[in-house]
Formats: sequence, structure tokens, C-alpha cells
Amino acid sequence: MGTYTGKKAVVIGGTHGMGRAVVDTLLADGAQVLLTGRTEVAAQPGLHAARSDVTSTRDIDALGETVAAHFGLFDFLHVNVGVAEVSPFERVTVASYDRMFDVNARGVFFTVQRLAPMIRDGGSIVFTTAVTNGLGSPTMSVYSGTKAAVRAFAKVLAAELLPRGVRVNTVAPGFIDTPTMGFADAGADERAALMKVGDQITPMRRHGTVREIARAVLFLGFEATFTTGVELPVDGGLGHVETRL
Repeated sequence: MGTYTGKKAVVIGGTHGMGRAVVDTLLADGAQVLLTGRTEVAAQPGLHAARSDVTSTRDIDALGETVAAHFGLFDFLHVNVGVAEVSPFERVTVASYDRMFDVNARGVFFTVQRLAPMIRDGGSIVFTTAVTNGLGSPTMSVYSGTKAAVRAFAKVLAAELLPRGVRVNTVAPGFIDTPTMGFADAGADERAALMKVGDQITPMRRHGTVREIARAVLFLGFEATFTTGVELPVDGGLGHVETRL
């Protein structure tokens, strides 16, 4: 029997990168998983996939019906969605601002509102935020604001769901080696430059792996049974340790 045999999990944004690493770890250890995304996913034992857009209230409602049909109640919800666009604050457009808040904050909030009643008492929720929550990172004002909003949502939900024993926590990644590096529209050269910068400014002098994020998410999701309302940085010390170059 695997660590998560008999457990049912929903991963919002689980088609690639960090979310997919969480999905793969859950499946490998015996869980049943329903993942969402906007791309097709190959079928495999224990895995259900639903195409869903968190900015669409119709999709969110349909997702709730899908989860109810497949699982009824489930044990663990991981919310791993976000879009990042960088710009000095004086150049931020209304369209860019709305796009990031629609996905990263509004979509996240109403997805959890729809699914929370189906989380089994004693279950858990883990959100993905970002190391930028605690940093004043130039060109990332709106993105940082959206992730700070998710951090605030998580703390309040941790309080509101206490009567049901549902724990709510967040994981805050730093520079993580993913296919897009968090910027879906960035070209190969831009991603390479970002990788170099990340290795230089992260105290541990490297990027994290998606597997390391998955371990942190699942620790909070299943192992940290006396922990709620916290944010766990997985950032190589970026937000907490000062080094000399």
C-alpha cells in the first residue's frame, strides 16, 4: 500500500510543472486524483482530468459537478494556478491588471468556494503563492499583489474551516525549474536569462525542482496535522537569508 492509498485529491492547475509533480507523487503513492487545466492529459489509472478555466464561473460550477460525480467527498485540494506579467508599475495596463487578478485571485477564491463543501472533515487545502509575497520585487507589483491576496484568503479560510478540522496552508516557491519558469509568454532566451538571475540571487545558488515543491505541498497536505494558516517558503533562502556575492 502506498502512503496515500484510499485518499482522493483535486489539483487545480495540474497539467504541468509544479502541479503535475504533485499529481504524479500522489498517483505513485496510491491516491486517486482529479486534475484540472486547459490542455488535454493522457488517461492513466487513478487519474481523472477536467478541462477547466478558473476565470469562468460556468467552468467552476461544472468542475464542482464533475468532482461530485467522481469523488463525492475528497481529502485534499491543491490550488496551483497563476499568471505572471512583469512591468514597471507606471506601465501596468488595466487589461494586464485584470488578467492577473482574474486568474490568480478571483478565480482561485471562487474555485475554492465551490469545492470546499466537498472536502472531507479533517481534510486540507494547500495554495501556491510565491516568494514575492515578502519581497519588494521591481516590475512585479500586480503579480505580488495577487499572491498576497491568496495568502490572505488562506489565513481567513484557515480560521473559517477550523470547525470542520480542515487545515489551510500555502507554499511559496522561489525560482523553480519548470518549462515556463512561471512566464508562459517568455521566449527561450528570456527563460535562460531568468534562470541565470535566479541562480545568482538565490542563496543556495540553484533553482528548486518541481519534486521539491511537491514534497512541501504534500507535507502540508497530509503530514503537518497540527499546522494551519502558515506559509511555507520553498525558495532556497531567497526571502530569508542574506549572502555575500
